[in-house]
Amino acid sequence: MRICGVELSGNDAVICLLNLEKQQFNIPDCRARKLSLAKEHGREELVQFQAAFAKLMSDYSVDKVVIKGRLTKGKFAGGAASFKLEAAIQLIANLDVQVLNTSQLKAAIAENPCPIQFADTGLKQFQEAAFTVAYAAHAA
Repeated sequence: MRICGVELSGNDAVICLLNLEKQQFNIPDCRARKLSLAKEHGREELVQFQAAFAKLMSDYSVDKVVIKGRLTKGKFAGGAASFKLEAAIQLIANLDVQVLNTSQLKAAIAENPCPIQFADTGLKQFQEAAFTVAYAAHAA
């Protein structure tokens, strides 16, 4: 099963593909590490983002998209743009999308710790949260 982990941060959707075959994980190459929404995020920009995300998921035969949940209140609350990005992703037809909140994420990682250090994955540092959510979805 191929999962795309997504962390929404500001106007960006940071992604990481993670594949599980025969109890072995691999991180397939991907042409994009993140997709961004234009600063002026009106309807047209959201439609373009949604189409680009859907095309990427289709091109890489992604079975499931898992988004790291964000708080709606408080100091670490997600911004309006990130919630628009989440809605745009969730509304893509024929795409299985799940949101993992922080407690679900921590529980999955506690039950099945990642067998490798993030530094050994070859991913960029800013992709760590996306990798973690993809791994947690496989582990859950």
